[in-house]
Amino acid sequence: MELSNRLKNLPVQFFANLVNKVTNAVNEGRDVINLGQGNPDQPTPSHIVKALQTAAEDPQNHKYSSFRGLAELKEAAALFYKRQYGVEVDPENEIAILFGAKSGLVELPICLLNDGDLMLLPDPGYPDYLSGAALANVEYETFPLLKENGFLPNYEGISVKQRERAKLMFLNFPNNPTGAIANRSFFEETVRFAKTNNITIVHDFAYGAIGYDRKKPVSFLEVEGSKDIGIEVYTLSKTYNMAGWRVGFAVGNPLIIEALNLIQDHLYCSLFPGIQKAAAIALTEDQECVRELVQLYENRRNTLIKACSKIGWQVDAPAGSFFAWLPTPKGFTSEEFADLLLEKADVAVAPGNGFGKYGEGYVRVGLLVSEDRLIEAVERIDKLKLFR
Repeated sequence: MELSNRLKNLPVQFFANLVNKVTNAVNEGRDVINLGQGNPDQPTPSHIVKALQTAAEDPQNHKYSSFRGLAELKEAAALFYKRQYGVEVDPENEIAILFGAKSGLVELPICLLNDGDLMLLPDPGYPDYLSGAALANVEYETFPLLKENGFLPNYEGISVKQRERAKLMFLNFPNNPTGAIANRSFFEETVRFAKTNNITIVHDFAYGAIGYDRKKPVSFLEVEGSKDIGIEVYTLSKTYNMAGWRVGFAVGNPLIIEALNLIQDHLYCSLFPGIQKAAAIALTEDQECVRELVQLYENRRNTLIKACSKIGWQVDAPAGSFFAWLPTPKGFTSEEFADLLLEKADVAVAPGNGFGKYGEGYVRVGLLVSEDRLIEAVERIDKLKLFR
């Protein structure tokens, strides 16, 4: 018996390899400071947990949920977008409930493209975008995110041939892995580019709540015309520390939302109602827990940047997300540097080449340990005398 060609063609899971390296080091009894992960370290706020506990005790929630999600959660998501971004959303036709944002992002190429169609992906970018391309049996080409352009794509650099062939483009701001954010004028340019070239836009807004220096990240849907050509994918994983709960939603163009609902009709019987009810509470009740979380990450960011500067490691502070994108010292590739830090300093980071060709020369560091551990990690790195 053999695996299907679709499974054989899946890319190697980048994060799985990273986890194996760290696990092996920990199993050797080493005190590894893991800055390579993207797993929130704080607990889900207590009022959300209590909402789940209450819902789980109700026998009505032990049955199959409606295929396309509870109206209660879709209405909560619509209210959330109205309050946070001033965007009016039809909860019935413009919102699809997802089993975490990742599932929706992987499903979208299957929903919208045919064999051999072309999609455009950011480089560096979230590695699981490639999984959707492989499963849909479509082609992909990348566009670079460069420091000199604020890690925003340069649409003038996308060739005529790519514009003519591409049917789908993924964007992600605040960005994983660079920590860059996009402003309204960029999204206005994006809408013009997409309409001119008949390209559908998917904006991965996973880190939408996490912006620093009192700058709130902009939603793609805030821009006029965005719903005509695309959707935004939101997750509760980062905003509310609900990564293990696997709940998110897509918002925007009704035809794309219907496509997501249709494929999920065939894959799932919707998400456990108790989780949906708790998610609705998260989106609609007081958001002080989110403000506190963002401040926690900002404090960690400031501590990391200060510690790096102290040892001569010149780095830029991220504007959003809970990642920092740090240049490797001269003479090292991303992977060589990451392996050295794990082997000699017991510090794990994610090598930038795992996020694409243009990730080479960087490592990604997560702001997902305490300030003390961030300082300790940099002090360990300093002992290697790489920046003196």
